[in-house]
Amino acid sequence: MTPAYSLYLHIPFCRHRCAYCDFNTYAGQEDSIPDYVEALCREIAFTARNAPEKLSLHTVFFGGGTPSLLTPRQFESVLKTISDHFTLSNPETTTEANPGTVSLDGLRDLRSLGINRISFGVQSANPSELRMLERAHSYFDVINAVAWARKAGFDNLSLDLIYGLPHQTLDHWIATVKFILGLAPEHLSLYALTLEHGTPFGRWSARGLMPLPDPDLAADMYEWAGNALEDAGYGQYEISNWAKKLALSGSASSPQGERSRIVPAGGNVSITPAYACTHNLQYWRGLPYLAVGAGAHGYVNGYRYSNALRIKSYIERLADFKSPTFDFPLTPATVNHHKQTLQDDMGEFMMTGLRLTREGVSAVTFRERFGQEIETIFGKEIEDLIRLGLLERQAELLRLTRRGRLLGNHVFMRFIN
Repeated sequence: MTPAYSLYLHIPFCRHRCAYCDFNTYAGQEDSIPDYVEALCREIAFTARNAPEKLSLHTVFFGGGTPSLLTPRQFESVLKTISDHFTLSNPETTTEANPGTVSLDGLRDLRSLGINRISFGVQSANPSELRMLERAHSYFDVINAVAWARKAGFDNLSLDLIYGLPHQTLDHWIATVKFILGLAPEHLSLYALTLEHGTPFGRWSARGLMPLPDPDLAADMYEWAGNALEDAGYGQYEISNWAKKLALSGSASSPQGERSRIVPAGGNVSITPAYACTHNLQYWRGLPYLAVGAGAHGYVNGYRYSNALRIKSYIERLADFKSPTFDFPLTPATVNHHKQTLQDDMGEFMMTGLRLTREGVSAVTFRERFGQEIETIFGKEIEDLIRLGLLERQAELLRLTRRGRLLGNHVFMRFIN
């Protein structure tokens, strides 16, 4: 059976590059957006035509950068190219957006084009923290963006927050979470600050100009937020992600009001909050996703691949390429790729699957996908982590314990060579 694919589109433009950000983004190059959109459409068409058959997409995700810098007409051009070349059936279609870059009319246009989910990069409700992060919006912009999105017809909103900031107190974090809960989003992503090499935050901390994040305080923030979100009706389904629970009339539901979803590979049923991000579940379940745009990374047909980073290089590669011969899913924009080994796939399946706090990793799914028993391949690692209190086994499932969620990276590295 042909799998349902996901499509990620990278929009690398920003009005200002924030001091903590290490994503492939560029400020001050908005003049290149029209040419970039044309190149993006060419890569979408090339990818689809190079596939062995017409592919079906069940999620589309515009990430960045700041995708909301595109005009509605530019979004329309990209979405039409997608619909012309892929089979679509009411896909979850998400765009990231900065709260200060949207308007009511613009959001209405996006909703009319079929975009049905927005992820707003809020990060904090505290003015001093927003200034430190060099965010270009205020909390009032967040309030307006959410209100406008609701008026525009969006009923699936996700808000991103960052904790563990320099000088951030637990009280400040609690206030931010409470403010955000007052906006009643369907989904929340909470990320611990990491000081990435090459960013201003990384350089300032290395020179002693910025305090390092306090891991104990960050853990307290994480645990407090998890309890508060659970009390507010959100279910945690991934280490950093929570979604509203929703009882669907006439459907199988748990006592907590969550709906059953079928895990695509393996056939086991898991209880997942109704508003969990389907696109991101594709990543965590180790399922295929196409990627287009400057610096985009994809995983299809056994390939891990990535595109040229710089905007100008990306545009040039799609404007003038000679050879039409590329193994699917590679395109003229691809600069790095490698064919996964079986061991690569098994290790990454464990690493990403264990991020799913409720679903975890199924021994049945592992056997069906790889033709081997999970204990044969990773028995020692699993037993060691269970003994350390970082993993737990429930029937055929392996999950992180609550302690394991705080030490996830230590767990994941045990499965990667």
